[in-house]
Order: sequence, then structure tokens, then C-alpha cells
Amino acid sequence: MPIERVSGTGDSRVAEYRRMSDPELVRRCGLFVAEGRLVVRRLLDDGRYRVRSLLVNDAALRSLAPVIARIEPSTKIYVCAADDFIHITGHDIHRGCLALVERPAAAVVDDLLAPARRLVILEGVANADNLGGVFRNAAGFGVDAVVLGPGCCDPLYRKAIRTSMAATLRVPFATLADWPQALRRIRALGFAIVALSPREASDDLDDFARRPRPPRLALLVGAEGAGLSVEAERFADYRVRIPIAPEIDSLNLAVAAGIAMYRLGR
Repeated sequence: MPIERVSGTGDSRVAEYRRMSDPELVRRCGLFVAEGRLVVRRLLDDGRYRVRSLLVNDAALRSLAPVIARIEPSTKIYVCAADDFIHITGHDIHRGCLALVERPAAAVVDDLLAPARRLVILEGVANADNLGGVFRNAAGFGVDAVVLGPGCCDPLYRKAIRTSMAATLRVPFATLADWPQALRRIRALGFAIVALSPREASDDLDDFARRPRPPRLALLVGAEGAGLSVEAERFADYRVRIPIAPEIDSLNLAVAAGIAMYRLGR
């Protein structure tokens, strides 16, 4: 496997990595960035993604040597000094490991839903940490797919991938364009939509989970703070809430979604 040493921060071979501080530019170039040894190792082990290049320091190169030995010969591997990352990328990459990866074609929603039994549907979840946390929970609790409504962070944004521990690369996802009317189509496919909502007339989650439920469930979750829009919640078949101490205003979105996934999956 050819390994090329970077000759300083101005080396033209790593010019693409200078774009990564602008996630929209990276996306328009048909790429996404994976960061960190664990994430990159999982990416390379997965085998479904076309990796254009790696930028690593010597320690990361040694750590990833077993998986690097198996990747396509066309993948460029650049090695730079640990201190060069911040000058090349604009970010202090503590683990000394980045990959530039070609974005896959967007999934077709109907193809994604056809084999699924359990979904998570997100509305307005723009925070990358929260979105990554939801995907990590989805992977942990056996959710088949995540469906994104308007205002959601890109699951292939570098920070979302890192926070999810690469779950955004494993859990299938698709974006709904005609929101919230598309929720009607999901119901027509046999999914019962369960809205996670603190509003009145919501059932206690534990009480709801004890009752018989339809075989196909979609958990509908809104943004932290604002919650679900009234328009989206109107399409729900059920509304559930997580009982918490009265002096606590709310739970973190990813935590609340994870609790709901666990209870609804049992």
C-alpha cells in the first residue's frame, strides 16, 4: 500500500482537507469526513464506502495498519506531523486520523421502509451531538432506519458521525421532502406513529409499552426545547411521555429518544 509523506501544511496533495471546515462545501463536492481511529476503523471494516484518502499521523498509521492493509490500492494514504492537522484542516484533530469518503447515493424512502419494522422519525434535530446520539441509540436498540424531516443535521457531518461512534454509517437513513404530509404515507404503509411529547393527553411510556402494539412502529421525535411541531404531531396515532421528577424541566433529546426506543422495543 503506497504511503505518502506530506511535505508541510501547504502540500497540494492534501488540499481537499482544507475544505473540511466548511461542511456544505464538502457536501457539494460529494464527500464526507470521518474522524478518529475508531470511526475510521469501522468505516474501513464496513467495506460499503469508497474511501478517497486518509490523512493520519504516525501513531494512527500504526494503529490502523491491519485495516489499512485491506483497503483498495487506489486509496491515497497521507502521513503528516500531529501538529500539522490544525494548519491543514482548521481543526485540532486529537486522534490524528481523518478519512475523505465519497457520499453514497441518497436512499429512496420507500425502499428503506419496505423491510423495516421499527423506525425513528426526527423533526428539526439540527444539533449534531443530539442527532449522533439518536443514531447511536438506534443502532444499540435494533431500530431498522432513521427518517429525517426538515431542519435536521446531515448524518454524514463529521461531528454527527463521531458522536454516533459511526452509527450514522451503519443505520440506514433517508430524508422526507413533503413534510409533514409524508407522515401520512408512512402510516399508509402500516406504521403506527408514536409521538414523544410532553403535551397533555400523552400516555405514560411504561403504561403504553405494556399494552399490545402494532407490529410496525415509528417513534416521532422533535427538536430539544421546541419539541414536535403541532402539524407533525397531528399525524401521530399515539402520544407518549417519559415521567420525570417534577422539578426537572426536560431530558436531553438523545437520552429521551433512547429511553423510548428501549421501552418500545421490548
